[in-house]
Amino acid sequence: MTTRRVLCGWVNFDERVASHDALAAMLAAEGLGLADVQIQASEIGMVACTQPACTSATDLGAGCMATVLGRPHWPSAALRERAAAEGHAAAALVAWRNAGEDLLQEMRGNFALILIDTRTRRVLLAVDRTGIERLCFARVGSALVFSNSARAVARHPVVLAPVSRQALYEYLYCHMVPSPDTAFSGVEKLLPAECAIFSGAAPVRRFYWQLAYDARGIGEEATLRQRFLALTEQAVMRQYDPRQATGAFLSGGTDSSTVSGMLGKVSGQAARTFSIGFQAEGFDELEYARITARHFGAESNEYYVTADDLIEAMPLIAAAYDEPFGNASAAPTYFCAKMAREHGIGVVLAGDGGDEFFGGNERYAKQGVFEHYHRAPLALRKLLEPLVMNFPLGASITPVRKAQSYIRQARIRLPDRMETYNFLHRDPLQEIFEPDFLAAVDTERPLELAREAYFRCASPAMIERMMHLDHKITLADNDLRKVTRMCEAAGVEVRFPLLDDDLVEFSGELSPRQKVDKGRLRVLFKDALRGFLPDATIAKSKHGFGLPFGIWLNHHAPLKALTDDALDSLGKRGIVKPDYLALLRREHATGHASYYGVMIWVLVELELWLRANT
Repeated sequence: MTTRRVLCGWVNFDERVASHDALAAMLAAEGLGLADVQIQASEIGMVACTQPACTSATDLGAGCMATVLGRPHWPSAALRERAAAEGHAAAALVAWRNAGEDLLQEMRGNFALILIDTRTRRVLLAVDRTGIERLCFARVGSALVFSNSARAVARHPVVLAPVSRQALYEYLYCHMVPSPDTAFSGVEKLLPAECAIFSGAAPVRRFYWQLAYDARGIGEEATLRQRFLALTEQAVMRQYDPRQATGAFLSGGTDSSTVSGMLGKVSGQAARTFSIGFQAEGFDELEYARITARHFGAESNEYYVTADDLIEAMPLIAAAYDEPFGNASAAPTYFCAKMAREHGIGVVLAGDGGDEFFGGNERYAKQGVFEHYHRAPLALRKLLEPLVMNFPLGASITPVRKAQSYIRQARIRLPDRMETYNFLHRDPLQEIFEPDFLAAVDTERPLELAREAYFRCASPAMIERMMHLDHKITLADNDLRKVTRMCEAAGVEVRFPLLDDDLVEFSGELSPRQKVDKGRLRVLFKDALRGFLPDATIAKSKHGFGLPFGIWLNHHAPLKALTDDALDSLGKRGIVKPDYLALLRREHATGHASYYGVMIWVLVELELWLRANT
């Protein structure tokens, strides 16, 4: 079973062509046919979408048509009423008629919007503020082809885009393809809160919203804590529909525990929670999930992922994503969603977003330590640096060695410093990649994209700039893609209460110290939840959703056979040197299984994706 949600189509104001064959080619890229979608066709193009995930509407008098994928909500009472009566696309057309591009100020929630105005020869593409939905597009001459799948855009007969070498490099650097790039040459994707206007020439992109950071005059701490709790409850209420069987992912961390607890509160019954475990030391966090479940009296469901499960999951992941995707936690996410589906759940609530808007990632505190270095007087740094870095036998003296390491890292300015541990910085690129491949790519592109997001932040504070970067890279480009696609593959719909617009805007009213202060993470977030969450959950250190792939790889023969076959094939593609692949295998086998297992997974998924898409 699948809940595949697809929006795709094209517009050409100069050539009057409507082709069901072209539409069929786009849909086939995502395993769908013409019978699976609703189609709007005119002499300038076609738009198709799966129902009920999408709504479409046409305003014949104004020469406009719109399609909306997702579940937006409307602050305007009139637009809410129109959406309830005729669908979100009809409300979008009314807002367009009244406000033009400013209609995006009237839309909240998750959405991907296509609006075509034949009278003014304009097409508006937009995605929601946090990037839950996505839109990709390519311009070929006077035609604009679009979809929420980059692969579908690439398969349109006027596009026929090949896989991009640049994107493959970015994938190996970031473990996904960061926006605005996609896996296909000439195909772009929108960033969170971005729109594009097409009028026959190159689409003009702009951000229609940016999180404001203004902590002046916001009230007492106690008032803020109460507001946070009220907004969080409201956010869960917005995503809960008593007509649909709803559950929650529960990892045992503060985010998923908060969502699970609030689900029980707003529904008035025991929340149905779904948790994943691993029978591998250091990876299993089920005990924390059980603490939360007992605390709230939840109906807890658990599943232990095994190495055998990965044999099923690895090719499934490669086929499911329209771009190569290397986040290994996609596998447990799939099995958790599958378990929910098997228990009759149609909608599952996920806790993603708390880290990126309330200060939950450990690197925020760690990087703050390095920033202290730049607050020291320049004269003092110039005096101490030569003494420390040139200290005789310094590498053999622990305090001196640590000081040297600190200075080396502190010298690198943010956001580049966060990539100092990247796999592709461990060895010279000439030893990793084949010469022809390396000559064809811009190796600085991933850092340039990170710098753009970091410095585009409206706040000058380092913590908030890092969070702004994580919103784009960690959340929108990575975690949301992981969860939404794996839930679709498992046959359930996922919703993200902590990305509620009101809650996100509230985060901008907090000071940086109410997010991270002296190494303490999520300061106000956790203070507000004391008494609601178990004390053990509040005190728990961040763990993440790791997968013991590297450990299992040493002991599970079928998994090793799948991996060896994929790496052998990848070594023949002219991308990564066979000698580097052999080095990774040796390092993995000699005591660094978990660490090198990460890159091996990324490389195997690349090969499996290339097999499915080239």
